[in-house]
Amino acid sequence: MYYNREIESKILKLSSQYPAIILTGARQTGKTTLLRQLFPKYNYITLDLPSLAEQAETDPEGFLLSNPSPVIIDEAQYAPALFRHLKTVIDQNRDLVGQFIITGSQKFSLMREVSDSLAGRCVWLELEGLDLTELSQGNLDPKDLKQLYQVLIRGSLPELWRKPDLSVVDYYRSYLATYLERDVRQIVNVGNLRNFERFIRVCASRNAQLLNKSELAKDVGVTLNTINQWLSILEACNQIVLLEPYFANTGKRIVKSPKLFFCEIGLLCFLLGINDSNIQNSPFIGNIWESFILSEFRKWIKNCKPDAVTWFYRDNRGREVDFIIESDGQLNFYEVKWTAKPEKSDIKNLNSVYDDISLKNRTRLITPGNKYLLSRTPNKYLLDNTVNVTNLEYFLRPLEPKK
Repeated sequence: MYYNREIESKILKLSSQYPAIILTGARQTGKTTLLRQLFPKYNYITLDLPSLAEQAETDPEGFLLSNPSPVIIDEAQYAPALFRHLKTVIDQNRDLVGQFIITGSQKFSLMREVSDSLAGRCVWLELEGLDLTELSQGNLDPKDLKQLYQVLIRGSLPELWRKPDLSVVDYYRSYLATYLERDVRQIVNVGNLRNFERFIRVCASRNAQLLNKSELAKDVGVTLNTINQWLSILEACNQIVLLEPYFANTGKRIVKSPKLFFCEIGLLCFLLGINDSNIQNSPFIGNIWESFILSEFRKWIKNCKPDAVTWFYRDNRGREVDFIIESDGQLNFYEVKWTAKPEKSDIKNLNSVYDDISLKNRTRLITPGNKYLLSRTPNKYLLDNTVNVTNLEYFLRPLEPKK
């Protein structure tokens, strides 16, 4: 089946306003399927084929003559010279909108070319995997524990949900090999892909934890400079996000290191060796759940609240709040627990940090918002009369302003 995507209306609207649209996102998030569904009459060409990528890079004028607009150009990062020629073509008729729909699985390299060549001529969007609302089109009930386990193990990549008989292990093994061979080598010449794969697996074991580059370098057996370079590669290919800590008006006691999160939960579970037989007792389940919640926040924010900002909070007193989201002039606070029966001890830090930040933000335009504990509870209720305990149904209407 085809899963309708939340971003569809935005793409259609922007295609009627700009000459070009750049759609990035990790491999297999459904960029090509989505665009071919929305623009069935457009020409389509993919630069995943080395011969076509070489033609687009060495003879962009001839390439565009052979593939006239309106056209979808897939995986355009393989021909950076093409962007400079696109500028010339667009400038011949700036009022002609929807000429080019361009995709790429390498966000930062694409954006460098866009900033140099297509500034003011295009709009940039990012597509992630299926969110809970989109998955619900397939009659998914995330409150059912068995189905929730499948969401975590299979992840959010559409192909695994369109074809439920696909082996998850085989799929992600192929995904990882393709990613290493194509994207990594295209960005930088990694001399030892085995070391890079070990680096990815070590990162997976530290998912939802503070980033310690020195420990990563020691465990993988490479230099600190190499770790910095490899982390940039994972970010550029939309595989990880480094979540920054919340700083405003909190003094010098705040931890300043970011936390590392994998964007694709299914890949994370694969790297950790988690499957149907062991997920229930996995020591990683709490961190996986936290990463999953962040991925849902990120998808919703990109589609509905692009101005919202997400942080985490941690200080040297050991107080931590999983997520703080600034939206509509409010700070909303979120604690994430895998349990189905949260207790008052689960919200001790949440209440303490909320009170401190609220006190220190009295003179700011941003006001304290709501407090939430996101868990597997079957019902919504108030804990300690102040904290909204809720389940995954909340994601259908997140970030509600405080009343």
